[in-house]
Amino acid sequence: MPESKVRKEAKSKTRKEQAEELAKTRKERKERKRIAGGTERRWVPWLFCTVGLLGVMWMVTWNLAGTYIGFMRSLGEWNILIALGLIISSFMLATFWK
Repeated sequence: MPESKVRKEAKSKTRKEQAEELAKTRKERKERKRIAGGTERRWVPWLFCTVGLLGVMWMVTWNLAGTYIGFMRSLGEWNILIALGLIISSFMLATFWK
């Protein structure tokens, strides 16, 4: 038995609405991805590990040989602030990692 004209039109209308909704969803996803940046930040782990290790090495060097190194001796207790600043900035850089 053939389908009625009304049912065929309803089916095509439903398909058209679904296609429009799908196109709208794809457009929204694309826009969200564009706004989010979409770029992978592969440089972040390398940078925050390097800066963190530099801070730790600064602290260890100052504690072990700070009195023998001229510029570290002249900085005095500021060496602690420099080392902790590097370590804290390392943790702040880690927040940029996606």
